[in-house]
Amino acid sequence: MPSSNSSSLDEKRQFLETESDKYEPQASGSQSPLPTPVSATPPKSKFKATAAIIIPIWIVLSSSVIIYNNYLYNTLSFKYPVFLVTFHLTFAAIGTRVLQRTTSLLDGVKNVNMTKEMFVKSILPIGLLFSGSLILSNTAYLYLSVSYIQMLKAFTPVAILLIQWTFRLEDPNKKLAVIVVMISSGVALASQGELHFNLIGFATQAAAVAFEASRLVMIQVLLHNLKMDPLVSLHYYAPVCAAINLFLLPFTEGLAPFYEISKLGAAVLLSNAAVAFLLNVAAVFLVGAGSGLVLTLAGVFKDILLITGSVLIFGYPITPLQVFGYSVALAGLVLFKTSGSK
Repeated sequence: MPSSNSSSLDEKRQFLETESDKYEPQASGSQSPLPTPVSATPPKSKFKATAAIIIPIWIVLSSSVIIYNNYLYNTLSFKYPVFLVTFHLTFAAIGTRVLQRTTSLLDGVKNVNMTKEMFVKSILPIGLLFSGSLILSNTAYLYLSVSYIQMLKAFTPVAILLIQWTFRLEDPNKKLAVIVVMISSGVALASQGELHFNLIGFATQAAAVAFEASRLVMIQVLLHNLKMDPLVSLHYYAPVCAAINLFLLPFTEGLAPFYEISKLGAAVLLSNAAVAFLLNVAAVFLVGAGSGLVLTLAGVFKDILLITGSVLIFGYPITPLQVFGYSVALAGLVLFKTSGSK
C-alpha cells in the first residue's frame, strides 16, 4: 500500500502535467498553465486521441500561445496584459458555454454539484489567485524574455512544497529537500547568467509563481473530491476571473487598450484568444493520453523547444550558464513529477 507521502507527490505530479501555459503566457504554461483539480479525468468521447497525435498538438498550441502573446506585447507594442487576459477569459467563458450546448466535451458539468457555499468558499478564492497569477505572469513579459521566464517558472514546484511545509500539509523528507535544492540552484544559476536581468520583471514573475503555487495548493485542499477536466474547470473559473479582471481594468490600464484595438485589429485579438482556448480543448484529450513519464518528458521537450524558439524568433540571447542552470532545474523538475510513483 503506497504511503500518504507518495500519494501526495503523485497528486502534485498530476497537477503539473495537466497544468499548461495557457494564458501565461499559460499558461499557465503552463506554465501552464489550467485550473485542474488533481482528480480530473478525461471526458467520455467517441474520439480517442492517441498520445502520438495529441501531445504534438498540445506542444504546438502551448508554445504558440506564449509566443503569440509575447509578439503582441513586445513586437506589436500592445502592452496591456490585464486587458488581454480579460479578453481571453471572456472568450473562454463564452466558448465553454457554446461547447456545452453543441458537444459532449463539457458533459462533466452535470457531475458537479455547484452550490452557493462551494462557489463562495472555493471557486471565488481560487479565482482570485488565478486572476493574480495570470495578470502578473503576463505583465512579466513586458520586462523579461520568454526564455528567462520559462526558466523562472521551473521554481513553481519549490513554491508548492514551501507552502505545503509551512501549513503542515506535507512533511519534508530528504528526497523533497534534494528536489528543492536542485531546482533552486538551477534557477539561481539561470538568473545569474541572464544578460538582461530586470528587477521589476523578476519580482513580478516571482509573485506570479507564488500566486500560482497557492492556487494549486488551494485546489488540492478545497476541491480534491471533485472531478473536473480542464474545460469544466475553465467553465467555472473563466467568468469569475473575467469579472475580477474587468473590475481591476479601470484602475490599471483604463481606456487605453480600447483605443489601441483599432490599430491592433480585431482579427489579431480573436485569433490570439482562439489559440489559447484551443489549448484548453487539447488539454482535455491530453489528460489520460499517456503515462505520467511520457507527459513529463513531453513537458520538458516543450519547454526546451519554446526557449529555442524564442531565441530564434525574438533574438533573445541565452548564456552557457543559463543552459547549465536550467538543465539542473529541469532535472529537479522531472524528479519532482516522477517521484510520486516511486
